[in-house]
Amino acid sequence: MLAGAVPFAARGDFWGALWEKFGVFAIGLVAFIAVVGLVLFLADRAPKRGRDFLQLLAFVAPAMILLAVGLIYPAVRTTYLAFTNRTGEFIGIDNFVWMFTQPDIVTTLGNTLLWVALVPTISTVVGLAYAVFIDKSRGEKVLKSLVFMPMAISFVGAGIIWRFVYEYRATGFEQIGLLNQVLVWLGLEPQQFLINSPWNNLFLIIVMVWIQTGFAMVLLSAAIKGVPIERLEAARLDGANAWQQFTNVTIPEIRGSLVVVVTTITIATLKVFDIVRTMTGGNFDTSVIANEMYTQAFNRGEFGQGSALALVLFIMVLPIVIYNVRVMRKQKEIR
Repeated sequence: MLAGAVPFAARGDFWGALWEKFGVFAIGLVAFIAVVGLVLFLADRAPKRGRDFLQLLAFVAPAMILLAVGLIYPAVRTTYLAFTNRTGEFIGIDNFVWMFTQPDIVTTLGNTLLWVALVPTISTVVGLAYAVFIDKSRGEKVLKSLVFMPMAISFVGAGIIWRFVYEYRATGFEQIGLLNQVLVWLGLEPQQFLINSPWNNLFLIIVMVWIQTGFAMVLLSAAIKGVPIERLEAARLDGANAWQQFTNVTIPEIRGSLVVVVTTITIATLKVFDIVRTMTGGNFDTSVIANEMYTQAFNRGEFGQGSALALVLFIMVLPIVIYNVRVMRKQKEIR
């Protein structure tokens, strides 16, 4: 046999393995193309009314199929798994009882609520204040760019950056963490910022605020520039000071943007995973729902408990989405 030649049996095993991996996908793709082609063919030969419906179906069907496979089916499957144990047996609400009776999971839920309370509030307030103070000032574009830059960094990248900021070395060793080095310069003892509970949660929250403040600033700055000058001038002529103009004119005018900013940051905060996973791994009482969901489902193989956490997370997000939709509908009716 020639050197380097592959036996026929081995080649057969290779093609067999390749078919096992990609054969089903190829069949599905061919079937999908055939169905779409058949619909388009029938659309050309159908009456005008039926043709419009078939053409609409041909364009909408791919998106609906992807939506069903990628969103609806996983949601239904996760809901079902939330009521089963690790072997797939139906156990009712035992996973939810476990969730609200285990001290570690209760701490996780409390941490999530703390994140939701602080991150949207601080990010929106700081972003709004920054947008107001630098509006129409010299160097406005540069100042906005500096605050918006963290938005270009992934959560994992931000977690790594801030982990170096909080890095700890024992007293007597050279500090490589920026914050601990500042404490040493001030004559204070270095601190383990990511270990000491409950303050470590606040130091993680700072990372999320650092990222989201730029998002809030950009949207609110654009909204402020859209406030009619005539209304501000009218308020000024009526004797309103700067604070009264801001609270009675600017805030009502940008209310829609404020709702969008707060709800968007809140949803992003509820789903936060990367920062916690990168900086503490959820240890030292810093875990949140998304991180605990991953830990239970994929590290411990408890898919029922992980799915129960995912379902609770979905329930927490749902009222925010509904409120946002109602506000947008009211704005459309006004317009």
